[in-house]
Amino acid sequence: MSPSIRPLVAGNWKMNGLSADLEELKAMATGFEEACGGAVDGLICTPATLIERAARTVEGQGLSVGGEDCHAKESGAHTGDVSAEMIADCGASHIIVGHSERRTDHGESSQTVAEKAKAVWRGGLVAIICVGETEAQRKAGETLEVLDEQIAGSVPGNATADNMVVAYEPVWAIGTGLTPTVDDVAEAHAHIRARLVERLGEHGEAVRILYGGSVKPSNAAELMAVDNVNGALIGGASLKAQDFLGIAATYRG
Repeated sequence: MSPSIRPLVAGNWKMNGLSADLEELKAMATGFEEACGGAVDGLICTPATLIERAARTVEGQGLSVGGEDCHAKESGAHTGDVSAEMIADCGASHIIVGHSERRTDHGESSQTVAEKAKAVWRGGLVAIICVGETEAQRKAGETLEVLDEQIAGSVPGNATADNMVVAYEPVWAIGTGLTPTVDDVAEAHAHIRARLVERLGEHGEAVRILYGGSVKPSNAAELMAVDNVNGALIGGASLKAQDFLGIAATYRG
């Protein structure tokens, strides 16, 4: 963990969550500051159907709310899509773009991800840009090349440490229970940091780089202690307050 960068513990609920689950979110919000000792920022990205109610639920607490995706356009004939401005209007502060499930399930290219990141900024929010390799790419020794391509294509040149977070999520570790070794994570995050510095200069030094992929309370402390790991993007473990707060608690002094 880079001591000069304030960590971010973020949850991605994916296609999960109904009205009843806002009670779980309330427990996360009310317990977050105590769990982490005020040492980190907290964020839960919910489905679009819950964003406005989630924002009201966490208001005044130590937790923010974000969206999981957005359309690149501000408005128009795009049935079923949601713009960054709409998500901002619901009370969100961040939007995830380029998650591997969007890249795979919806065929999103890095160019599309970059356009969505620009849309997030147009809406006045922070973009969480996801990068990461598949199992086949890792086995072929292509991890760093994949990260190079995704960073070059997905991160707009005017990105800053204030408007962007990068999340490294090895696709093969998402929801599988598999986790890269500490050395694997250290190598990937150091490589991402170097590329960000090359592209963005001093802003690249300060961008938060999150690790995501089967993060849970039992392995969070080890993963969060790795150099250039500035927090976590959490999937399944962010659906339960006990697990999410347990991960946040690894930062408590």
